[in-house]
Amino acid sequence: MTFHPTAGYEDIRQGVAAVCAGFPGSYWRDLDARRAYPEEFVAALSREGWLGAMIPEAYGGSGLSLTAAAVILEEIHRQGCNAAACHAQMYTMGTVLRHGSEAQKARYLPEIAAGRLRLQAFGVTEPTSGTDTLSLQTTARRDGDHYVINGQKIWTSRAEHSDLMVLLARTTPREQVAGRTDGLSVFLVDMRGLDGLTIRPIRTMMNHATTEVFFENVRIPADALVGEEGKGFRYILSGMNSERILIAAECIGDAKWFLQKGSDYARERKVFGHPIGRNQGVQFPLARAYAHMLAAEAIVYRAAAMYDGGQNPGVEANTAKMLAADASWEAAEACLQTHGGFGFAEEYDVERKFREARLYQVAPISTNLILCYIAERVLGLPKSYGVGE
Repeated sequence: MTFHPTAGYEDIRQGVAAVCAGFPGSYWRDLDARRAYPEEFVAALSREGWLGAMIPEAYGGSGLSLTAAAVILEEIHRQGCNAAACHAQMYTMGTVLRHGSEAQKARYLPEIAAGRLRLQAFGVTEPTSGTDTLSLQTTARRDGDHYVINGQKIWTSRAEHSDLMVLLARTTPREQVAGRTDGLSVFLVDMRGLDGLTIRPIRTMMNHATTEVFFENVRIPADALVGEEGKGFRYILSGMNSERILIAAECIGDAKWFLQKGSDYARERKVFGHPIGRNQGVQFPLARAYAHMLAAEAIVYRAAAMYDGGQNPGVEANTAKMLAADASWEAAEACLQTHGGFGFAEEYDVERKFREARLYQVAPISTNLILCYIAERVLGLPKSYGVGE
């Protein structure tokens, strides 16, 4: 009997793979060359219901778990596609479902599930604070039946292609809050036609549709507030856990793609009269990368199961992201090395996926900060950053 943590999701894998089959490497290479957004791919996923997977059935979605969402994103990457164009609709959903009002859910979720609205933007990071989220400077000031937003966000991917944004802003000055995590609030912002909102694309080493977003006296209705004012940091932490788990699942999919691609090439490529895969120097890096992928996969789906059980698995989610990102990068290195010079040729798709995989050594949180988190929260070691705050 073979055990697999996602054995019960084979129908999902097959359905996602069927969609991905219509978007081969040539489709992604063309987008990459033009730095274009995969509109057709996102539309196909929406049409088949995969992007509405976590939306409850009462609002037109499938009502699936985070584990199922992780399988969807993993399979997209396993098939050689890229879910970065649409994965935020999955990981922001937890914040909306757990903390959003019934009015917000009724207004937006059916439209998102039907593919008529996109929730693809997550506005948290700022140029001056980076991962020091509590130091963010974007403000939301209450003015009657509105909030007035001023500030700047950076690395807000897909903002140009999204209708809605989950935004974190400061509603109480830091020096006036009782607790250090208080005073931040979450908003579900409808970006369509907002005066004072400016979005500027940032060109990066991979086709990631990322941007910086400027808010200049942007007025949003007060009912855009998610949950209770001043408690937003707690809500975002929950969303960040789901983000780490889902991106970790994508990394597992990438690792599987690299390992399949590298192994196929090693069997087919003949040098000195025999397949290069007969050489241990080719075998061992691929085999080691597979072993590390297998171990990372286990913690990814453990973290997902904990999240589905109503927990906030910070340690497990961060560990999953770190190990899965390491596993995908190791597999990428092994695959590229196996291909030799051909790995740098665009037509093999290895160099494109190689660039995409490198991102997750840094985003959405760096490996060093994950290690700091584990050292402090699990091992009880002194905090190594932000000392004295």
